[in-house]
Amino acid sequence: MNKINFSQRRSAMVENHIAGHGIESQLVLEAIQAVPREVFLPLHLRELAYQDASLAVAEGQAISQPYVVARMIEELCLKGGEKVLEIGTGTGYSSAVLSHIAADVYTVERVGQRAEKAAAALAAIGCRNVHVRHADGARGWPDHAPYDAIMVSATLPEIPESLRSQLKIGGRLLVSAGGDERNPALMRMTRQSELQYLAEDIAELHYASQMVAECPAAATDESEFDPGLATTKETSHLNNATTSIEIQTHSADSVPTVQ
Repeated sequence: MNKINFSQRRSAMVENHIAGHGIESQLVLEAIQAVPREVFLPLHLRELAYQDASLAVAEGQAISQPYVVARMIEELCLKGGEKVLEIGTGTGYSSAVLSHIAADVYTVERVGQRAEKAAAALAAIGCRNVHVRHADGARGWPDHAPYDAIMVSATLPEIPESLRSQLKIGGRLLVSAGGDERNPALMRMTRQSELQYLAEDIAELHYASQMVAECPAAATDESEFDPGLATTKETSHLNNATTSIEIQTHSADSVPTVQ
């Protein structure tokens, strides 16, 4: 069997499905191009890495559609060099994309095993500016606040004050807030002053309709999800790099879950 050329597939996806569907930010396009999405997938799904689709990677967990990741990051209006908070690390794919634009990415994941797998995948591709915390996202990560931008990878009925207060004045918070169950609305909140926020409805995100319903059979061995086995040319030389990724546990008892 011929070896899959992931780099070629990634370039085609960026051209046809990311830029081709209206993403204009050069920073975002370059970041999507730079991240080997296959590293964040279990082995049996890696051949599907560059379909522009959400993929179910484990029970109750999916990796986001690349277009959705690109659209959300573009709507954060990043210029490069910012400090960004992400709520809902998931597989770590969107964290990796953000890391190519932001100076530092602080990402919070409430499920411990997901946080550990995401950190391992991020380390495998040499991300040095992503910091992973196992905690409930409702509290954000106040130790490193304020943030230039906050991206919430979850649908919230309302945005907790604990997150709003961690924005810099002029900072932007992006969240999927309500809308149709299959096409939730995207909302951006900009902090205008100490007490004032401007909320804007941006768009609907069509991720549910992009879910791949039928995938190759999953292996039952959790060790199959091994980022170290993704040895594409652009990532294999980074596997031994020193990274600043950290897992920090935090008790989330009695804190409302936002993911």
